[in-house]
Amino acid sequence: MKILHTADWHLGKIVHGVHMTEDQRFILEQLIEIIKEEKPDAVMIAGDLYDKSVSPTDAIELLNDILKSIVIDLKTPVLAIAGNHDSAERIEFGSSFMQKEGLHIIGKFQCPFKKVVLEDEFGEVHFYLIPYAEPSIVRYVMKNDDILTHDDAMKAIVNHIRDHEMDKSARNIFIGHAFVTNNGEPSDEETEGERTLSIGGAEYVSHHYFQHFDYTALGHLHRAHFVGNESIRYAGSPLKYSLSEEHHKKGCFLIELDENGLKSIHKREFAPLRDLRTVEGSLEEIRKHPKNDDYVFVKLTDQHAVLHPMEQIRTVYPNAMHVTRKREQPTSLDKAERLQLVEKEKKNQIELFQAFYKEMTNTGLSDENNEFMKNLLNEIFVKGE
Repeated sequence: MKILHTADWHLGKIVHGVHMTEDQRFILEQLIEIIKEEKPDAVMIAGDLYDKSVSPTDAIELLNDILKSIVIDLKTPVLAIAGNHDSAERIEFGSSFMQKEGLHIIGKFQCPFKKVVLEDEFGEVHFYLIPYAEPSIVRYVMKNDDILTHDDAMKAIVNHIRDHEMDKSARNIFIGHAFVTNNGEPSDEETEGERTLSIGGAEYVSHHYFQHFDYTALGHLHRAHFVGNESIRYAGSPLKYSLSEEHHKKGCFLIELDENGLKSIHKREFAPLRDLRTVEGSLEEIRKHPKNDDYVFVKLTDQHAVLHPMEQIRTVYPNAMHVTRKREQPTSLDKAERLQLVEKEKKNQIELFQAFYKEMTNTGLSDENNEFMKNLLNEIFVKGE
């Protein structure tokens, strides 16, 4: 059996004021082409289909179009769960009658858990669809007062499946949405595009709980990677949604099972309509770049004041998202060097304000106001020291 694993579509996502729907449609049409080429027996979507619980109309229409293409046109079953960004109730609407067409979407946490059974020449494959749920909900539904954290919740869920529902003669796959790490230890995998699941370290879940499954399809973390062993895996998001994802290789996984369980894992990478990346250099250098539609975060190396940098940058990069000034500072300074650096910084700030004042009033800063600004900046920098 061949199964495609994807997750974290975040339809309706807005990045620095830019609606990503066009880019998402472009990438999901690539997913459709991969399904046509690879002909998987099922598609798993491990949560966060939407970016917000109440999604915009264009995001809903896009999801409708993509699911229709996969399930109705390509006759490929879809097994999807709600993530922490989704509305469990909304995403589950109509799921009871859509199952007949091969669309299995589970939004609300329930026990006994939703199990979908598919067959190949070697027998049955059991898919356990476990949507994201807060520990308090899992505690209530499972009537287990010992559940306090996400780790407690996942341990209880997996133990229940293993002890009461799992058929060990079949091949078993877990679809979930959680922050799974090695041994449940803290991890720096979370990116700016992900929403923290809880306060402190209580969100981490140990990978050990999934050892009884032939494959664990996870969502939530946006970088594609495995945890503990190769059968416990995040597909990652199909697009870069923050600068912290700049170096990610986005795509989906194709999982093959034989009679003994997991046989192979193959990644198919996506080519985005526009990349999201960093551009660094002086404004003069950047203005000489060839025109490019990528989403760029610009780091200017200019040491002098720059007026209207974004307007100038967008003549070359019309989709530029953010501009900052790169400041190189020594890591270790003695007192004299530190004072020199502070004086230089104050001078730069005064020059910048003088240029701004002239731009706004068409007149220069008076001696009195210039002295006032020097004193004000001096007070600020002294406090900063």
